[in-house]
Amino acid sequence: MEENKYALQMQNITVKFPGVLANDNVSIDCKKGEVLGLLGENGAGKTTLMNVLYGLYPPSSGKILLDGKEVQIGSPSEAISHGVGMVHQHFKLVDTLSVIENVILGIPTKKQILDLEPARKKLLELCKEYELFVDPDEIVWKLPVGKQQWVEILKALYRDCKVLVLDEPTAVLTPAESDQLCCAIRHITEKGRSVIFISHKLREVIQITDRVTVIRDGKFIGTVDTKDATQLTLAQMMVGRPVSIERKERPEFEHREPILVMKNVNAVDDRGIPALKNMNLTVHAGEIVGVAGVDGNGQRELAECISGMRKLTGGSVTIKGKPVTGVIADPSFLGFIPEDRQKTGLVMDFTIADNLIIKDYYNEPFAEKNILNYKTIKKHARKMIKKYHVKTPSEDVRVRNLSGGNQQKVVIARELDPEPVLDLVAHPTRGLDLGAVDNVLDILMKERNRGAAVLFISAELQEVMALSDRIIVLFNGEIMGELDGATADQKVIGQMMLGQVPEVL
Repeated sequence: MEENKYALQMQNITVKFPGVLANDNVSIDCKKGEVLGLLGENGAGKTTLMNVLYGLYPPSSGKILLDGKEVQIGSPSEAISHGVGMVHQHFKLVDTLSVIENVILGIPTKKQILDLEPARKKLLELCKEYELFVDPDEIVWKLPVGKQQWVEILKALYRDCKVLVLDEPTAVLTPAESDQLCCAIRHITEKGRSVIFISHKLREVIQITDRVTVIRDGKFIGTVDTKDATQLTLAQMMVGRPVSIERKERPEFEHREPILVMKNVNAVDDRGIPALKNMNLTVHAGEIVGVAGVDGNGQRELAECISGMRKLTGGSVTIKGKPVTGVIADPSFLGFIPEDRQKTGLVMDFTIADNLIIKDYYNEPFAEKNILNYKTIKKHARKMIKKYHVKTPSEDVRVRNLSGGNQQKVVIARELDPEPVLDLVAHPTRGLDLGAVDNVLDILMKERNRGAAVLFISAELQEVMALSDRIIVLFNGEIMGELDGATADQKVIGQMMLGQVPEVL
């Protein structure tokens, strides 16, 4: 009897939520030892489909086969017992526990006294085998986000998963870490395991996958061999139209008022290590200043100093001549899109309508005599949902039930619709599909053209070059140099990102 070649088959999966058909009769399959790319726009149903596989959602209809045998998966623990592992887009780690404690968390044991030594030994062997090196005894919150990604993957491998689902695994990684992850994925599939790779970064999808399945609006569109695909053909399958990121045309402004002024700014990170060193930066009205650099070189601290979330250890920050501490609560001064929409940008258990008024719920027309006017609040929410194309059945849906991309649209609507004088934008396209990325870049260009000052922090160099009037490059908390956005050279920026000052400067 011929051995079954498929590690996973999901047949005719339908998932319904109140008012939403998330998956409509979707069928996918993944071969043993294969990397299958799973593509689709935000809200297309990719994560919902994988959550069915991982036992988080019950399907309304359809069946799941693992190694040719039909299985019933009603919980993550059942999924793990069947050899399915999943690394979620937003990590499921306990920040205050060590790496090894996170890895073994939830594994049953008959011992009354916890003995970490055998587990530590096995984890170190996995680290070496897959070249994903982490310190087993380090506390998770102290790890860079890329290392936390390794912990999630090692946690699944520790449980001997046969099918590993990676949901947007490179969204928080540096280019070097992404390359390292690709190598690790190859090691994983060489052992006969299968990987389902969900990503919006088409270059990486083509680099790492064997086949690609595309779903759109909850429906199966098609599966293609990666060798026969291009970024353009995959984007067209995803979005239904040609999409590419190119440099945006823009009008020039003669007189531009300084809006954001940073003078000799110093700050330390959460560990007390210097993160910004004597930084001087001015952003004018009607311009976009792009901040390029490998993640972890001061970008987060830069955004937090400007938004008032982090104390300066020296220097000053002003917005339109006023100290930042005096204006951060005023929506007309600062619109802030943080890098982590779930931890900093949204209250996950609030509705869309409530999240959209968080910054000015106490002002008219949302409140009258300290009483919330929910008729006006809901009307405003419906207007924002339509304007920013948020996929949701109603404004009363809790934001935790939205896809990551639609959560980001809620943040963008709240922060930029009041037309602030300064847009502070940190990684706004993280986890967004190509169509949504293009939409966000268009929104930021409109902000610039109406006269807003825009500080655009991103690890996506292609987007920085497409959007920026000026580009600064951060390395180790310092500005390595400044380039004109229209003439900037990618290789020069790359050198500066590594701490080198090119001779042309």
